[in-house]
Amino acid sequence: MPRTVNPHDFSDKRKEVSDKEYARTIPCNQLSISAPFHWLSLGLHDFVRMPLISVFYGLCFMAAAIGIVLLVQWQGTHLVVLPSLIVYMLIGPFLALGLYDASWEREKGHKATLLHSMKAIGRNSTSQWAFAVLLAVCMIFWMRIAALIHALYPSVQGAPLADFLPFLVIGSLVGFVLAAVVFSISAFSIPLMMERRVDIMTAVFSSFNAVKSNIPAMIVWALLICGGILVGFATYGIGMLFTMPILGYATWHGFHETIKKKHTP
Repeated sequence: MPRTVNPHDFSDKRKEVSDKEYARTIPCNQLSISAPFHWLSLGLHDFVRMPLISVFYGLCFMAAAIGIVLLVQWQGTHLVVLPSLIVYMLIGPFLALGLYDASWEREKGHKATLLHSMKAIGRNSTSQWAFAVLLAVCMIFWMRIAALIHALYPSVQGAPLADFLPFLVIGSLVGFVLAAVVFSISAFSIPLMMERRVDIMTAVFSSFNAVKSNIPAMIVWALLICGGILVGFATYGIGMLFTMPILGYATWHGFHETIKKKHTP
């Protein structure tokens, strides 16, 4: 039966959509290409202002990174890197929650405490666990694709560069696409689920839309994140003590600047 037309449907007054609505896309703001550097400066400021919280979560990230490095050295093969990263993908978002909560508390004018930040793990835990599992599934899928592409690897040692090109080109393209998708759905999902307690699909759709709508700024942000992680691993995990808390705080500020507030017209 056709729906009866309501005259109010054509009014100019916008209807406020509840955060309880499932699988919606929360609109985003337009960002300048320099915005990620501003987030990073705010993250550095939070790092200095909350040394105890910063060091605690930095040590957690550092321990995880050192564990991966030692595991690779102990096994003597790079094949354990991806399985280790899957575990990292499961615990990383929950460690980041504490950093987001600390920045949130400071924004509200409250004194951020370590205990309060640790309790953030229980806020909307169902969606957060589901998202962590989603990231792990993406990594497992990535591993399967990598195993298939590995069939293109030359079977003869010392093969000429031309024999490596199909493997390198296809592997790089597939890796770039998968990395871009994972970054797009995860850029702002976790802080959105924590602050507004939205469902996982709303968080994923909103994050993807924000990245798609601000590609230049998001490319800069992705490069900054990659740089921070590379510094961490290049220093055998020690750099994670500084880079990960700063990036975590910066992500929270980036989320607030990118995703529109509830009452934004």
